[in-house]
Amino acid sequence: MDASVSSFNTRILLPLLASIVAITPLAIDMYLPAMLVIANDLQTSMPNVQISLSIYLAGYSLGMLFFGPIADQIGRRKLAKIGLTLFGASSLALAFTTEIHAFWILRAVQAFTGAAATVVVPGIIRHMYQKNTAKGMSYVSMIMMIAPLLAPSIGSLILGVSLWSTIFLVLAAYSFIILAFVQVYLIDIPIHTNEKKGLALFFDSYKIILSNKEARADILSSMFVSFGFFCFLTSVPFVYLDLFKVSEQLFGVLFAFNVMALMFGNFLNTRIVPRIGSRKMLYYGLICGLLSGGALLTFSLLHMPLYYIVASIAPLMMSLGITASNADSLILMKFEKNTGTATAVIGTLRFGSGALVGPLLAIMHAKSAVPFSSLMFSAVVLTVLVQWLYYLKDKKNASL
Repeated sequence: MDASVSSFNTRILLPLLASIVAITPLAIDMYLPAMLVIANDLQTSMPNVQISLSIYLAGYSLGMLFFGPIADQIGRRKLAKIGLTLFGASSLALAFTTEIHAFWILRAVQAFTGAAATVVVPGIIRHMYQKNTAKGMSYVSMIMMIAPLLAPSIGSLILGVSLWSTIFLVLAAYSFIILAFVQVYLIDIPIHTNEKKGLALFFDSYKIILSNKEARADILSSMFVSFGFFCFLTSVPFVYLDLFKVSEQLFGVLFAFNVMALMFGNFLNTRIVPRIGSRKMLYYGLICGLLSGGALLTFSLLHMPLYYIVASIAPLMMSLGITASNADSLILMKFEKNTGTATAVIGTLRFGSGALVGPLLAIMHAKSAVPFSSLMFSAVVLTVLVQWLYYLKDKKNASL
């Protein structure tokens, strides 16, 4: 075990941190199979229920922005407890909602307060792992990926034996159980208070992050890679179910295969990054992404059979996992005193870029796999471009 983490019980802390982060994919994915039932029960249209997903993403982004600087001021453990309590309470309220507008409001509250809990996690990982932050981030990401892998199936299972409201009761129970573990096991880390208060505190905190020229390439890289991931998440139901007409059972298998490739990328990262460092590992991830992204676009343009598409998406997802973990860790390493705010910037840009995917695909009138393939490949190319410019600038500064 690394010397930097020897004083922490990582066997408990890492799964706990992953469980905190997992509230977001669980809240997003568990109720997807129940959308039609919710629409009928609340006497509204399916698009109105689908809007609740966009509301959740927007509420989560705003929550990250709001709670990031607060985490740096009041401490991670306290904020995690507040966030989990309010997330659980709003989930409980959602279970008893009978009107769509109330459902929207409570989803916004659920997302906003959920961000308070999840924004604390990267700062704790950075404190535990120091220079090997990418290793810790990959461990947590790898464990956390179980949530989106299982969430739709859990939602379907609950729906098969109970009402849609039970999904939100399960979410509430989950958050309260995690809260109990946080009370006992979650560590706190040193905070660096700022004498500024109110809006001045927020502006000062974000100015520190956004004015750091050394971090810009990695912040942009994290955003572009996240955009590529949301391209997959948004498009894969259309590509697999509508375009290639696979069954719902096979869709679950193919989706799980792609997510497992993402998990494998994070596992690979934990093994290699301590030896070669985050920057080199990020570059290797991008090389893999360029090759697999290029293959995906080529296969789509040639209208190749389904399994060519699946085979090229898997290494691309793996590369996205590697690149994201290392870009995020490189950002956090630059901001010891402002990890909460740095996490907020990462999270807001991540979910904000993800929110652009749907409108872009709608403008492109997707009738084949080409639009989503071209967007995913473009995301990798843009990441390569910003990292190349950073490399040239760094090389120039070193020669001076």
